[in-house]
Amino acid sequence: MTWHDGLVEIELTDSPLAAWFAGKSGKSEETKRQISVTTPEDNGEPSDEDNEIPPIPSELPILPLRGIVVFPQTAIPLTVGQPRSIRLVDEVATTGRIIGLFAAKDPMQETPGPDEIYKIGTLAQIHRLFRAPDGTIRLLVQGLSRIRIEEYTTQEPYLKAKVDLAPESLEETIEVEALMRNIVEQFGRLADLVPSIPGELISSALNLDDPLQLVYTVATYIRIDLEDQQKLLELDSVIEKLHSLMQIMSKELEVLELGHKIQTEAQSEMEKVQREYFLREQLKAIQRELGEGDEQTLEIEEFRQKIAEIHMSEEAEREARRELDRLAKLPTAAAEYGVIRTYLDWLVNLPWDKRTADNLDIAHARTILDEDHYDLEDIKERILEYLAVRKIRLERADQLAKLTGDDKIRRRREGAILCFIGPPGVGKTSLGASIARAMGRKFVRMSLGGVRDEAEIRGFRRTYVGAMPGRIIQTLRRAETRNPIMMLDEIDKLGHD
Repeated sequence: MTWHDGLVEIELTDSPLAAWFAGKSGKSEETKRQISVTTPEDNGEPSDEDNEIPPIPSELPILPLRGIVVFPQTAIPLTVGQPRSIRLVDEVATTGRIIGLFAAKDPMQETPGPDEIYKIGTLAQIHRLFRAPDGTIRLLVQGLSRIRIEEYTTQEPYLKAKVDLAPESLEETIEVEALMRNIVEQFGRLADLVPSIPGELISSALNLDDPLQLVYTVATYIRIDLEDQQKLLELDSVIEKLHSLMQIMSKELEVLELGHKIQTEAQSEMEKVQREYFLREQLKAIQRELGEGDEQTLEIEEFRQKIAEIHMSEEAEREARRELDRLAKLPTAAAEYGVIRTYLDWLVNLPWDKRTADNLDIAHARTILDEDHYDLEDIKERILEYLAVRKIRLERADQLAKLTGDDKIRRRREGAILCFIGPPGVGKTSLGASIARAMGRKFVRMSLGGVRDEAEIRGFRRTYVGAMPGRIIQTLRRAETRNPIMMLDEIDKLGHD
């Protein structure tokens, strides 16, 4: 966690009383030897005597802090690096080592003035001082008591002010005891969710009898906004401080538990995905040892083989191979995998090279029509006329193809449309079936009554969920031949419900 004083950056570590001593600063051995240490005559450790409030100078040096509030009865490490703050520390270290720590109202203000600093702060004593090679000074300060600024006396080279003690009111009631127990319990739950809180601190909190010390100790180790920290310091009543801290801890605990739940769910999902990945890789390895391919590889090879065998058009084959290459690069769990697989499945199952040979024998066609329908002589004559003309055209097209070596004319003449008009039940559909039987082709019927969306006929875009080919493609796949007789029934009802 990082804060700033009026000019420089201040860091609050996770273990204030241990990590910032020379042997545990985290620096290399060479750097440690270069650090000079200035300590008072005692051993530098906070003691019971240090908790006694020393005489306050008539003009107390004021060190503005940005983004942090130092509470009484707590030991906090600070790093000071700007000239004004370094000069303050140098002069204080040679005198009484007593300073005032006050939070700036705006954490973004680099050089807060008297009007930009809160009036309530903490009287503190410097216990240990380290000078680092980079010119910064590291301090271990002990908060002693709450103080109030009465008047600023000096602003240069650093702030000095007249201050008075602002002691809190202490109540000894059952409510205080109950609040203390609840705070200790919630602090233990918070410590389980925040690894940076030392385990020894929980034990120490359990043994604290002073409610004020409990409030300030717990508030130092949990995440609190600057405004809430300052409000907690300014409250005069211990009961009010306990209630305020309870609310802050309850909110923080709720946020941490929700974050822990989200993290646990995300971790569980990641572990599930990783487990599936490892299992699939193991399955592939086992299948390779057994000489078997995995399901996806077998499926892709099956598609590749079908594309090579069914003699698609050049354009269709190029598109099919492009989609197959995309499919091979996708995991089976991908949503697009199923879309591409369905598309390729339709492509390879269409009757690209399957066709039925035509029987254009006019006498045979006449026999079939007479067997299936009574009378209707005019209609039969028209059908036979159509078949005769078609037979002549195909024969001439075949002759021309032999001479030129080009069968485009023949292919262009293959398709034809006959329109049957009449009331329901007169045999329009059955005539189509008779034509198919006469020519030796398969017959398929497609009812268009009530169709209002043209996509039902030509097919839907693949971007839609559950997209399918149109009715014509579905009918061709069902017929299993590329040249069936296709009856578009009820075409006059298109667009009607």
